[in-house]
Amino acid sequence: MNQPIDILKQYWGYDAFRPLQEDIIQAVIEQNDVLALLPTGGGKSICFQVPAMAMDGLCLVISPLIALMKDQVQQLQKRGISAAALHAGQTKREIDYLLDNAANSDLKFLYCSPERLKTEIFIERIRKVADRRGVSLIAVDEAHCISQWGYDFRPAYLEIADLREVLPKTPVIALTATATPKVREDIQKRLNFKSAKVFTKSFARPNLSYSVRYEEHKERKLLEVLQKIQGSAVVYVSTRKHAREVAQMLSQYHISADFYHAGLTFQERNIRQEDWIHNRTRVIVSTNAFGMGIDKPDVRVVAHMDLPDNLEAYYQEAGRAGRDEKKAFAVVICNQADIEHIRRKTEQSLPDLDTLKEVYQMLGNYYQLAVGSWPQESFDFDFDEFSKRFKRHPLEIFNAVKVLQEQGLITLSESFFSPSKLKFRIDQRKLYEFQIANAQFDPLIKALLRLHGGELYQNFVSLQENNLSALLGTSVSQLRASLKHLSQREIVEYNEQKEKPQLSFLSPRKAPDKLGLDQKALNAKRKLKLDKMESVISYLHNEEDCRTKLLLAYFGEKDYKNCEVCDNCLNRHKHEKDGYHRVHYKKQILELLAKDEDFNEDEMVRVLDPSDKTLFLNLLSKLIDHGDLHYNEFGFLKLSRTIK
Repeated sequence: MNQPIDILKQYWGYDAFRPLQEDIIQAVIEQNDVLALLPTGGGKSICFQVPAMAMDGLCLVISPLIALMKDQVQQLQKRGISAAALHAGQTKREIDYLLDNAANSDLKFLYCSPERLKTEIFIERIRKVADRRGVSLIAVDEAHCISQWGYDFRPAYLEIADLREVLPKTPVIALTATATPKVREDIQKRLNFKSAKVFTKSFARPNLSYSVRYEEHKERKLLEVLQKIQGSAVVYVSTRKHAREVAQMLSQYHISADFYHAGLTFQERNIRQEDWIHNRTRVIVSTNAFGMGIDKPDVRVVAHMDLPDNLEAYYQEAGRAGRDEKKAFAVVICNQADIEHIRRKTEQSLPDLDTLKEVYQMLGNYYQLAVGSWPQESFDFDFDEFSKRFKRHPLEIFNAVKVLQEQGLITLSESFFSPSKLKFRIDQRKLYEFQIANAQFDPLIKALLRLHGGELYQNFVSLQENNLSALLGTSVSQLRASLKHLSQREIVEYNEQKEKPQLSFLSPRKAPDKLGLDQKALNAKRKLKLDKMESVISYLHNEEDCRTKLLLAYFGEKDYKNCEVCDNCLNRHKHEKDGYHRVHYKKQILELLAKDEDFNEDEMVRVLDPSDKTLFLNLLSKLIDHGDLHYNEFGFLKLSRTIK
């Protein structure tokens, strides 16, 4: 077995592990079940990728986010490590090919969305993988999703326990950056941990200063923050419209800014993300669609102009600042209207049973599914189009879909880009015969072979349709029409590019009155969401306790001392310092006036030369207001009585 440190150096180019990484890796290699709690940016992926490289067999990685899966697969492939992803948006044939490849090749990592775990084809093929080459490790990313007490519960994560019965000798590593003590306990229970080892790195970020600013004119305060603190920044807002408006406002004040949200095309999102990463754009204003999987170390400011739903989300988003361990700032800019809005928003996110049944019925009608049918492939889903079709508000649809997902009836992926893919379905001899008989397709087939060669007979290849159409001197739409025709004639397997969220049914379509919605579970979820929302408000309203300490206590870390860099700590120091100065200045004033000489305010400032003139003059005013000092008939300050 290769040593972990040698693997780290060879594939990642690092000379040493970060704190806890080596201990976690060793525990996995020793076949323990492991729970690793590392803060955002703490290097969680290394903790399962390195031991998987040290062991024989396939590592199965379960992850809830397609964009994150695709990003990690690309990063592994760049390092020369064989990896693939299985997720919504792929055809049956593509899934079949990927699972065959996992069993019959040296594929090292197979990323998989949790919803795939329950399908018969997956269980059948993973048994084959185990028999032929072994499954070395099950890595569960974003493990808090398995707990109903977590902030992003995914019922499909509960299927992992059944997978352990199929792979009884395979250890499990569960990783998360945000888990309360209750969630940590739940993760271990739900994953049937044996000989468990738990590793927890402090959630504290000593270089990160948290603060809350109550402002009626929030844009003015944001400008002030960005003008005072130079460097790269992220500004989080709750809507696409607000993202665009804030970015435009910042641009008007000559701050380089752009906006980002899931409604942009893949190309637009990619360009804006790259411009920000490479500092061509200073500030990115975004909904929560931005940031997952992006590790930009030099972010100096993360500002929230709208309130997050829970402290878990806030900690993750704020934690994107200062990953280079240099001083950085996380600031919430809010007012009373925001507090009222988050309460309304949370109430609205909890639809009643009738609404849930209606939206489920709409989904079945929208995709023309008969009761009892169960499509195994996913569908493009557009909230705006769907809402217009059924004349319902998009937010109402969004909230209902989210609850239906939490109830395990459907799953909706985030927006992601998947390029067009193609593979020949016939062998070389039959393809040649087809070209002879169908000369109109000969240039297209030759162009495909020129660009991709014999790989087209073996694997799906990603198509650059713009390049291919330019090579053929045709339009992209004409090219796609030709590829669809070849697909219909079973010459090729052609999967068009996707750029929308993917919706899948997790069970056969049911009649609305047979949904089996759990009212008790809905009530518990309602209470949980309301409690989490109130925790956010409590955090905002607290103007005394250390903010880092408040966040760490929420995650079960009770013994952390004050950070000394958040707004509350700095204010406390200022009050202490001001208190010392007040005592000192008062003593100086009394001693000076006890000499019975004539001084007005300006002369006292000149003689005593206080370091904080504003504080000194405020103290003089208070002494006069309280009757301790008075002006005589010549305008000089005098003692009114003997004071201490």
